[in-house]
Amino acid sequence: MTSTLTPQPVERQQPERPGTPPRRRTRALALPEARWAAAATVLFLLALPLQLTGAPAWTWGPLYALAYVTGGWEPGWEGLKALKDRTLDVDLLMVVAALGAAAIGQVMDGALLIVIFATSGALEALATARTADSVRGLLDLAPATATRLSPDGSEQAVAVEELTVGDIVLVRPGERVGADGRVLDGASEVDQATITGEPLPAPKERGDEVFAGTLNGTGALRVRVERDASDSVIARIVRMVQEASETKAPTQLFIEKVEQRYSLGMVAATLAVFLVPLAFGAQLTDALLRAMTFMIVASPCAVVLATMPPLLSAIANAGRHGVLVKSAVVMERLGQVDAVALDKTGTLTEGSPRVTDVRPLSGAGLDEGEVLALAAAAERPSEHPLARAVVDAARERGLDLPEARDFTSAPGVGVTAVVGGRAVAVGAPARLLDAADGTAVQREECGRTAAELQESGRTAVLVVVDGTPAGLLGIADRLRPDAAATIASLARLTGSAPVLLTGDNPRAAAHLAAEAGIDDVRAGLLPQDKLDAVRELESAGRKVLVVGDGVNDAPALAAAHTGIAMGRAGSDLALETADAVIVRDELAAVPATVALSRRARRLVVQNLVIAGVFIAGLVVWDLAGDLPLPLGVAGHEGSTVLVGLNGLRLLREGAWQRAAAGESG
Repeated sequence: MTSTLTPQPVERQQPERPGTPPRRRTRALALPEARWAAAATVLFLLALPLQLTGAPAWTWGPLYALAYVTGGWEPGWEGLKALKDRTLDVDLLMVVAALGAAAIGQVMDGALLIVIFATSGALEALATARTADSVRGLLDLAPATATRLSPDGSEQAVAVEELTVGDIVLVRPGERVGADGRVLDGASEVDQATITGEPLPAPKERGDEVFAGTLNGTGALRVRVERDASDSVIARIVRMVQEASETKAPTQLFIEKVEQRYSLGMVAATLAVFLVPLAFGAQLTDALLRAMTFMIVASPCAVVLATMPPLLSAIANAGRHGVLVKSAVVMERLGQVDAVALDKTGTLTEGSPRVTDVRPLSGAGLDEGEVLALAAAAERPSEHPLARAVVDAARERGLDLPEARDFTSAPGVGVTAVVGGRAVAVGAPARLLDAADGTAVQREECGRTAAELQESGRTAVLVVVDGTPAGLLGIADRLRPDAAATIASLARLTGSAPVLLTGDNPRAAAHLAAEAGIDDVRAGLLPQDKLDAVRELESAGRKVLVVGDGVNDAPALAAAHTGIAMGRAGSDLALETADAVIVRDELAAVPATVALSRRARRLVVQNLVIAGVFIAGLVVWDLAGDLPLPLGVAGHEGSTVLVGLNGLRLLREGAWQRAAAGESG
């Protein structure tokens, strides 16, 4: 059956009330297919009682003729254009069957076929439009206008499309955020449920990231725009899901390849069903009616519609939950994976180092807060990631950081500065300890503490104050909160435990893998080594899913059966190479998407079975018995609608929730 898979442009509408995610639903009569089907139905319903009550043919004949035209002209015209390109369209065969029925005096039966056929096409078009609605509706989350602040402090209402990176916008209480950006000033709670799925509003203050379309709470925020409207999280979801909806999965391509041969065979079989009985003395009318019925019930409409609705519905549902699956091919392949390899930094971990331990040394006379404050004050001018981690830790504890003077930085060694009149050095213990003046006991304690931190997977940072070792900081990249549950889900889905592929040192990798529940750890890998590890798994017959975020993961992402990139901090190369992107940076979305893909694949199989059973049953009935034309029409078109609606089940919110809970069946 013919249906439109490409979303149609519609005007942006605002939500009716603040705080309610807007819902956009295409009206049935907004679709031309629905209008033509409605007209054909009305004309048929006007003609039928006139015919049944014995009215003259001139009263109901023109009404039936108009029903044929209104319900059949569009598929007929499309079929003729396809025929011009030497392609046989099954829609054209349906129109020919209806005209054939009329030619032998079965005018009402032919009109019924046209009406049900047109109604079926309208339902398919509406179902496809609703699939697109679920994605395009995301655009309505972002407001049409935003309040831009000028350098002189004046306010100006502008369309969000006019905002550029660096603009400052004011978000008042109760308003939706107009663009992806970062809070410059103010504090509030922002409802991010439409983007992140978080059930509770997230507190936002200076330095925090906010997303277009999220709902501000009771505080006012000044936000610096960090992405153009066309590159916002919402826009990227919509764009990539729309691109994905225009692709076709291998199963669909195979069906379309077979469809042409099947249609030609069906025409030949229809001629045989017509001519063979005639050769044995059957009546012309009876032979033609049986042949027309055979053509209708043997048409592969339901088979053609079996594949794409489940896959497109799964793509749309995943897109609503922040997973950009780039094509129907990818959605189908995700359900085939039976092995998973994950990167560590930025994938299993949050990707940003944090201070986990503050260990003052005896004899220095400083407590944890004083050691951390001095280290943070000295590190504040530095741009090194470890320095930022130290400064962030001090700020989180509310420590006052005095100004630092005479700051110097030596790559591979650390930094030095004068803080409050005291000389402070912060850096690698192996480099700073040799130059320190501490006693043998202090030096032994320092070495022992540094070894303990490193043994537990931390990076040890020594703080020296006035030449004496004062304390050690343990810094580590923190495991994502959902990492362990994700690893367990992936192991359950694929039947084998995931593999950790990382360039980090074996000791840190092993410690983190133990926390996450991973036994197979391959550490100290270069990009080529990761690629070799993936090829090794695939040479053993495994279909490998690689999850990563960095440039060094790109070769493995490209070589794997399927690659998924973590989108928030992922490199451009990784995002381009991967087959799917986790926009919200939620690792738990990986097993949920795999489970959703498996459900889509099962629905495809269900649809093919349903279509095959209906076609086989109706064909046998027509050839071996006496199948009435109206019943054949109802059975054929009913199976087509049933298959389409079955595929759209994956649009429902419950489908994602079951996938997230680990239910792939």
